[in-house]
Order: sequence, then C-alpha cells, then structure tokens
Amino acid sequence: MNMPATLLLVDDEPNVLRSLRRVLRRDSYRILTSESAAAALATLEENEVDLIISDVRMPGMDGASLLSKVRARWPQCMRILLTGYPDLGATINAINHGEIHRYVAKPWSDAELQIVIRQSLDFQFADRDRARLESLTRQQNQQLMAWAAELEQRVKERTARLEATAQLLEQAHAELERSFVTATEVFSSLIHQRLPKSRRTNQEVLGLVRAFCSAKEIAKDSAQDIEMAAALYNLGRLTWRDGMIALAVDQLKKDDRVRYQQYPGIGENLLMGLDPAQKASLSIRHHQERWDGAGFPDGLKEGAIPWEARLLKIIVDYVELQRGMVIARQLTSEEALSLIAGNAGRVYDPDLCAQFIDLVEAMDEQKRSEDASVVSLAPHALIPGMVLAQPLYTDDDVLMLREGTLLTEKLIDRLREFEQSEGNSLVVHIWKPEQNPSVC
Repeated sequence: MNMPATLLLVDDEPNVLRSLRRVLRRDSYRILTSESAAAALATLEENEVDLIISDVRMPGMDGASLLSKVRARWPQCMRILLTGYPDLGATINAINHGEIHRYVAKPWSDAELQIVIRQSLDFQFADRDRARLESLTRQQNQQLMAWAAELEQRVKERTARLEATAQLLEQAHAELERSFVTATEVFSSLIHQRLPKSRRTNQEVLGLVRAFCSAKEIAKDSAQDIEMAAALYNLGRLTWRDGMIALAVDQLKKDDRVRYQQYPGIGENLLMGLDPAQKASLSIRHHQERWDGAGFPDGLKEGAIPWEARLLKIIVDYVELQRGMVIARQLTSEEALSLIAGNAGRVYDPDLCAQFIDLVEAMDEQKRSEDASVVSLAPHALIPGMVLAQPLYTDDDVLMLREGTLLTEKLIDRLREFEQSEGNSLVVHIWKPEQNPSVC
C-alpha cells in the first residue's frame, strides 16, 4: 500500500479506545477515534476511512445502526462489530442491516484482532483493484474501438493521397532517374507515412546535410552518400511500435532503450542488398556513435567513426532536440546549438561541431535576405515558366517537386487537380522572375 490505511475506532469507553490504539500502535495505520455514533458520522464526513470498528452498545445510536448508516453512505468502508455482550439479537441486526464483515467479542485477542483487520483491509484493497482494473479495461476497450475506427479512416484518406501523389511522381519520373539521391528522398518521404507528423525529421536533416556539403564543397560522390544516409537514417525505427515512436529517448524504459540502440544496425541491414547504398548504410550504422566512445552500436571513438556518421550525429541531434525526440521538452534552435556546443569533444567531433554551428548561423542570415526574393502563390496563380524556390511537399511530407523545377502547363494542371481532390490549399514558393536561378 502506498498510503497507510485509515481506521476509525468507535466506543463510548475511552479506556477501550486506548486499548485498541495500544494494540494497533505497531502497525502503520492512521488511527481516528470517536466516543459516539454521531461523532463517528461527523468524522466520516471529513475523512476517507478504510475500516471502522464499532462497539455494539453505545448511548444514543447503537453500533448496529451506525454500521447500517455507514454501509448506506460509505459502502467501500469495511465494517467490524466489537461486542462485550452476549446479545445475539443485536449482532444479527448488525449483520443483516449493517452488513458487517466481521465481529470480534470482548475481551479480544490482540493477535486475532490484528489478523481480522489485516484480512479485511486486504479484501478491501483487492476489491478496489478489481474495480479499478474493470474500469480501466472498459476505457481501454472503448479507446481501442475509437482508434480502430480512426485508423480505418486514416488509411482510406492516406490511400487517396498516395494515389494522387503517385500520379505526380509519374510526371516527375524523368527527373528522378537523373538523381539517385532524389529518388532516395522520395522513398524517405513515403517512409513518413509510418511516422507521426512530429517525428518526420528526414527532410530537415537532409536539407541541413545538403547545405553543409554545398558550403564545404564536398565531392559529389561523398555528398550523395551522406545525403542518402540523411534521407534514410531512421529507417530502422519503422520496426518500433507506435507508442515507442511517440516517446522521447529520455522517456524510454529499459527494454525500449535496448530496442532504440538497435535501430542503426537494423537500418544498415535493410540497405545491405543495395550496392549504391553501401557507404550510406555504414554512416547509418555509426551515426549514434560518440566522440568519447560511449555511443552505439559499436562504441567507436574519435577518428574511428566515419566522418559522415560524425556529421550526421550532430545534425540528427540538432533536429530531434527541437522536436522533443531526445528529451521530452522541445528546444529552440539556439538552445539546441548551445547544448551541442557544450558537448563538443565529448559527444560530438569538435571541429565538425564548430563548422556546423557556423553554417546554421550563416543560413539564418541568408534566409532573412532571401525572403525578399521569393513569392508564395496558390496553384491557380501559377504560370508556365516559373521556377520553384523550395521543394514542394504534401501535408504528409511526401515530396512532390524538387527545388529548381521549371513549372510547365501540364505540371500546373496536375497541382491544381491535386489541390482540388485533397481539399487542402497548396502554397508554392516561387523565385521572382529577376531571381530565377538555373533550372533543373
């Protein structure tokens, strides 16, 4: 029991009450006393009592009448009758109307009284647990039924979205064939269908990896490998149950922590059969290693960790800290950067850490200046020849069109049809004509 049981002792003789207290003083009970039935009822009004012990013969209201009232108003309270009189009629009356659980004769045996009290409380607590579990089961059954209905509706809606998205993907097929990384990004977007919206981090991680590779002029092949790893880094999490996906790392219990530490290796295994993904799968396996060797799955340290995995660790943590996936509280960008900087040389590669923080600060400054060069339009306002300034995603984070795509009349018609079929408004970010970069 988390809280001590509360006992109410009722007898018109103070000596009897003192004797009862003496018997029970070694047990961790909360003891209340009353010298009359009226006082006992007043005490019950102000306190939650688990068990009442009442003498049968008292001035005014007797014990049988008192226990009858207790049964009517506080049925969960266990009732024990204490009698020093061979009054069979009073005892029978108490049993019939007060539904007492036990009666104890005066003079009592201390050991017997203690056993009677413990047995009565054990019965009460077991009955409460049964009632609680029955109520919980009913609630869970109702919730499961509601979830099942909601899931069925979501599946129908998602199927409709995927069918519409598939049509757009057919239109973009020629572009996707020219870039294996872009195809990987589409696959990553489809993986998001398994994840709740707050846990769809791949696109943001991929965007930061691309920005880093561009700023540092990383060789094309190496850049494609790490971009593929960024797009698919959480592939192994698809094996988790829904409840685990929704929790932050610091909320996971022991068994779930073991499963959490397995996901990089699972992701690597799933990509093992794809030749173009071999280097990316290695980065996925090691992106949870730590600079000081305390990471997983292999406990690699410092330079033994592939640099792509070291970079991916920094970027994944930066994004997931802001989503509340590492700790339950969602951090701001500034808080996440501060936490990462504070762990440089322990969790993160200190050189890459400094470079990444510089990149984020530069990107923030660039975004403020670029906002004036981009216009946001609805599909009905688009005209052929416009160029996308940002990638276009569905509400489910499925990639529809890449940044830099030249809009044709046919593409615009498809966007309008998609918006109408979904009933949601699309916002397309377009470069102003004087700002159009080279077209993809």
